[in-house]
Amino acid sequence: MRKFLDLVEKRLPDAPGKQAETPEAPADGVLKSRFKIMKSDDEKMLAFGWASVSMRVGGEVIEDWQGDIIEPAELEAAAYEYVRLYGEGGEMHERGGVAVLVESVVFTEEKMEAMAIPAGTLPVGWWIGFKVLDKEVWEKVKDGTYPMFSIEGEAERVEVDEKKESTAPENQGRLLKRVIDSEANRSMV
Repeated sequence: MRKFLDLVEKRLPDAPGKQAETPEAPADGVLKSRFKIMKSDDEKMLAFGWASVSMRVGGEVIEDWQGDIIEPAELEAAAYEYVRLYGEGGEMHERGGVAVLVESVVFTEEKMEAMAIPAGTLPVGWWIGFKVLDKEVWEKVKDGTYPMFSIEGEAERVEVDEKKESTAPENQGRLLKRVIDSEANRSMV
């Protein structure tokens, strides 16, 4: 199983280019994840990328910084709730209203098959796009100050039996169940 750290690039907030240490599990119970912005359109102030990835191409389950796993169905449900209830992006989890969600799709194996996307092409994950409304924030996206999306939210942690001989997500690590809808479930550009 790949670790979350194998998928994302971590940087210290005040030292661009320096690798960050693996963070400890948060004391406040709020989970935070960061994924690089994969595409942007300077003229339109649009940024696109993965909000969260559950499984790598090939089916490997991803374990995040806190040792948690998010099942594809749980990720999909959380994404739908985010779109339904919020649909906006904030700046560094502090200031809301700086961006609006313009694209959201959770690529599951079933959806990829229905769209004729060949197996093994994309990970199972949540792809998002934001229209940035704040010019100062957009400048930070362009200059690399904000090189990735950061999500946070709350979930119920369920310990799972690691002794079972299976690669199924329910038999590895700590599984995040029932992602709890909360105002903390907001993305940042």
